[in-house]
Amino acid sequence: MATLEQDWVLLEPDMMPLAHTVPAEHRWIVLSDGRATVYGVCPPDPSQRCRIEHRLACSAQPLPDLWPWLTTLRGENGRRAERRAAAPQPPEEWPDAGYPDAG
Repeated sequence: MATLEQDWVLLEPDMMPLAHTVPAEHRWIVLSDGRATVYGVCPPDPSQRCRIEHRLACSAQPLPDLWPWLTTLRGENGRRAERRAAAPQPPEEWPDAGYPDAG
């Protein structure tokens, strides 16, 4: 699709997420003349829909670092999950302590 800057951008077909769910620099809107432009309004209207570049949805492309703090959080969550998986787990059933009945 042609852009206002006379470049071309490949937009993901048949996908129009709510604009507020997409980072401002990745929101594209199609204008009435058929060209596309980045929709950087912040905050966008809650009902506004946008388009995204195909490279963001393509499984063959690496996902860009959209929010550095989110990338850091994802890395820490992965490390935390690895630590939990490596930690010894309590037994399913605790063995009988062998105490005589009080009765």
